[in-house]
Amino acid sequence: MPKSEGIKRMVLKKLSEVNDPELGLDIVSLGLVYGVEVDEKNKKVDVKITFTTPACPLLGFILDNVKRKLEEIEGWDFYVDVVWEPPWSPERMSKEARKKLGL
Repeated sequence: MPKSEGIKRMVLKKLSEVNDPELGLDIVSLGLVYGVEVDEKNKKVDVKITFTTPACPLLGFILDNVKRKLEEIEGWDFYVDVVWEPPWSPERMSKEARKKLGL
């Protein structure tokens, strides 16, 4: 497995430890993580995430938790970008998350 795949898995594992307190589910299962791009040469990781709405009252809280979890991975620089396109929809959620929320 290439090193970049291992880092990507590690990043997704850490992000799955970040919960949306309103829904009680992690941001990976909710489909809020839009991408993880690894630049092995520069030891840099770009993470694209979104929220269910730009008016999300927990946006700052969740972003702080994302950054704190990523800091647990040593030796890499992380850049978190909040994106709004494409807009989030429940179809992005995992089957398990949709089931837990009754969708």
